[in-house]
Amino acid sequence: MRGASGAALAAARGQLAAAVADPWAAATIGDELFAVAALLDREPGLRRALADPTSPVGARAGLVRGLLGGRVSRATLDLTVALASLRWSAPGDLPDAAEHLAVLATSAAAEGEGQLDELEDELFRFGRIVGGEPELRSALSNSLLPAEHKSGLLEALLAGKVTPTALRLITQAAMHPRGRSLDASLEEYARLAAGWRQRLIAVVRVATELTASQRARLTAALSATYGHDIHLNVVIDPAVVGGMSVQIGDEFIDGSVASRLAQVRRRLAA
Repeated sequence: MRGASGAALAAARGQLAAAVADPWAAATIGDELFAVAALLDREPGLRRALADPTSPVGARAGLVRGLLGGRVSRATLDLTVALASLRWSAPGDLPDAAEHLAVLATSAAAEGEGQLDELEDELFRFGRIVGGEPELRSALSNSLLPAEHKSGLLEALLAGKVTPTALRLITQAAMHPRGRSLDASLEEYARLAAGWRQRLIAVVRVATELTASQRARLTAALSATYGHDIHLNVVIDPAVVGGMSVQIGDEFIDGSVASRLAQVRRRLAA
């Protein structure tokens, strides 16, 4: 988000940080904020009313309290009141912000339970599975399939195989896509989970699995280069041949043998 919405989201994130010290409370806040985002998506009139800069702040706060008071926890109510009291560049940024905070709260719950690393890995791995299994992707993306069927399918596939927090976020992404593909939602959720601890995600493609020592050295080198903690997502890709490629955000570093061979072929063909 940019402009007024970017500043508003930064302010809301600051308030969230103070509310999620308790992992149990953080999990509840995450679930409730996802419900708030869904409500705002369903009700365009409400979305416009809460994001209307010409409406007094007190009126917007009162509308939230009237709708949600007694239905959500005090922390979630206060956060939603804060969202409605801030200035947004467009009404659609308000549900986006609620979803953003929901993912961060869920990530805080995972961190409190010592499972944030697992959460990031599981979101990435399931996104890869979905990308490589067209039938599964089609089933989970089918808008005609009832939500409870998607939830049951994910429960059958993943219960006991991923952390409860990862299952919660994967189910959320499948049941409420918000105009995104499932793998795009999972990628965004993984990015936000890493961002909760101010880490960057590096997608590393190699021909064979890295050893623990190689992972540690690569993580240290990238962290020193970018000035942030780095979380590695390693993809085994035989097409790389040797070496590796690394993608961090929009930056791509290609040191693979396949890339060098392709350069040689281009020069020979010139």
